[in-house]
Amino acid sequence: MIIYFLRHASAGKTMLNPKKDERRPLDEEGILQARYIGRLLANLDVQVDQIVSSPLTRARQTASLVANELAFESALQIDDALRPDAELEQFQAMLARYKKYDAIMVVGHNPSLTEFLSKSISGGPGAQIEFKKGAVAKLEMTGRTGTLQWLVTAKIARTLQTSLKASSRPKTSRK
Repeated sequence: MIIYFLRHASAGKTMLNPKKDERRPLDEEGILQARYIGRLLANLDVQVDQIVSSPLTRARQTASLVANELAFESALQIDDALRPDAELEQFQAMLARYKKYDAIMVVGHNPSLTEFLSKSISGGPGAQIEFKKGAVAKLEMTGRTGTLQWLVTAKIARTLQTSLKASSRPKTSRK
């Protein structure tokens, strides 16, 4: 199974009230980050069978924006196993429910998502990964451990999109 780990994009400052924080939306930068990542994935011809998101607003918005760029037409799945405070056992149980799919995308938060990615690679403690907001990683799972294929930050996705646009502009000659 291929798992695309996607951390929600920028959503401004954390709110002190946990219930309000759960409803915190993406900010302008976050919307752009999600679109850049989605376009990059579309340009890489990424195909997913299912997208599973944390129930928190910022994760659902990130998932929705990326799904739109991928022309993903199925309904997003919502799962508490992708909440910021979720445990590895919850995440593994969620993966078991989606094992019939060849490729899924999971959209969540730190610290849990980084822990899940790290432990999926190493099989235990050990792998240290900096998983920034809006970043996406491709992991190929075999059994309970996986191999990291690549990890791309939103900043890299933006730079690539800008470079591609600049290189595709027609050149004008000066006489």
